[in-house]
Amino acid sequence: MIQTLNIWNTALSRDQLANMIWLIHFAATWFMVGLIWFVQIVHYPLYDRVGPDLFSVYAEAHTRMTTWVVAPVMILELITAVALLYFVPPGMSLGQLLWAFILLGLIWLSTAFLQVPCHGKLQMGYDASVHHFLTQSNWVRTVLWSLRGLLLLLLLWGTLSQNAGQYKGLPHDLP
Repeated sequence: MIQTLNIWNTALSRDQLANMIWLIHFAATWFMVGLIWFVQIVHYPLYDRVGPDLFSVYAEAHTRMTTWVVAPVMILELITAVALLYFVPPGMSLGQLLWAFILLGLIWLSTAFLQVPCHGKLQMGYDASVHHFLTQSNWVRTVLWSLRGLLLLLLLWGTLSQNAGQYKGLPHDLP
């Protein structure tokens, strides 16, 4: 007989909840690390190949469609980052999570004050200087998300190393 895990009817301990939040946060961050590198290396450099006649339409569609992919994951990453400040996973410190949170705050500031205004300007038409600034300023987010990803990877490694053989992230009624 197949046994299933029913987390909805199982009372999770604080540590188990913290581990679940951590896992979601880790996945969201690494999704964004991969996405930001794609945007930086492939996507933004191709902007100047669209052509001036269709660029406004392209830029508006790009912003609208990209928002549907990026916004939910960025919001999930932010919500779980805040939650981790309250539900600190076993083997991690609040100080370590604060560093990761600060990096995330800098990413959001860069997005709001550097990249979003560039996208707004580009929706009015292609401007080589705005495109250049967008591509160059996006390195801020690329580096910060990469540092966040590496920091979270180090935290995961440290936690797994400390808890080898005694992981308590899932309910204990698994087969």
